[in-house]
Amino acid sequence: MARGHHRSAITGRYISGAAAARHPRTSVSVSGANHSTGTHHRSAITGRYISGAAAARHPKTTITEKS
Repeated sequence: MARGHHRSAITGRYISGAAAARHPRTSVSVSGANHSTGTHHRSAITGRYISGAAAARHPKTTITEKS
């Protein structure tokens, strides 16, 4: 797994690196701070930013970042 902080897409809580390695499809690794404005949704599977509609369809594999 990548270095940095790891979050569960299901609970939204921070998890250990070992837990992120065990569940790669439902965890996101973040290496830096979110300095943008607004709300963004990121897929835990691909790591890419997705639309709000796609995030609503897949709530267990999406991380919502608010700044």
